[in-house]
Amino acid sequence: MPNLNDHHLFPLRSLVPNAITVLAICAGMSAIRFAILGRWEGAVLAVLIAGVLDGLDGRMARLLKGASKFGAELDSLSDIVSFGVAPAVILYSWSLMDVKGLGWLLALIYTVSMALRLARFNTMSHDEDANKEEKRDYFAGIPAPAAAALALWPMILYFLTDIDFFRNPIFCVIYLGGIAALTISRVPTFSFKRLSIKRKYVLFYLLGISIFATLLVTQIWATMSVVGLLYLLTIPVAAVQHRQKYGQHERKDSKKKAVLKNLSKKDIKPKK
Repeated sequence: MPNLNDHHLFPLRSLVPNAITVLAICAGMSAIRFAILGRWEGAVLAVLIAGVLDGLDGRMARLLKGASKFGAELDSLSDIVSFGVAPAVILYSWSLMDVKGLGWLLALIYTVSMALRLARFNTMSHDEDANKEEKRDYFAGIPAPAAAALALWPMILYFLTDIDFFRNPIFCVIYLGGIAALTISRVPTFSFKRLSIKRKYVLFYLLGISIFATLLVTQIWATMSVVGLLYLLTIPVAAVQHRQKYGQHERKDSKKKAVLKNLSKKDIKPKK
């Protein structure tokens, strides 16, 4: 039987979530390939699949107790490929290239914003002074998978309605700029990590999941259009709730820092 303390051995419980992360990278790269081939629906679906896999790898790591620094770094690299590069390439190939330099500029801005957002997230996750409850309940800005899905929302609406407005390059430029700004902003958004339901509603919850899965299979673009709209509506709600819950704490902390700063200035003031 192998010695688990041997540093040359890699535990299987850590391999499973990392394998899921690799599949997410493959989905992101496949989305780029579909965009090159002009298979737009396949490109969007590949990004959505990458989002599902991204949600699974972290949960599997916590379930199997297989979280590792290697897995965290691999997850960040997967996110920048699947949710930063892939959506930008897809949108540029689909619509933004019609405005040439401006379209490419917005594609770059979106990708860079995603990279900066991921770097900030990794930094904040190691910040011991941050409010743990706040970090668990809220994200700063739109999380990577949601940002990628929202960036592709005009395509989803176009697949559903076949309205040319959603493919208008000027509209897509303005819209993608807004998503990039929300991605890099500090606007609080729900993390949904603490979602729970009462036991008496479990059966209704499972029924809802079955209905949602059926709609995804039969009417995927209509379903994703509604999901995107509902998520956008949660952003102002999250901002208001965050301000009500943590706004007073932030003001108290700022006052304490100001008082300590004044005291420190008095201490170092030279005596005459």
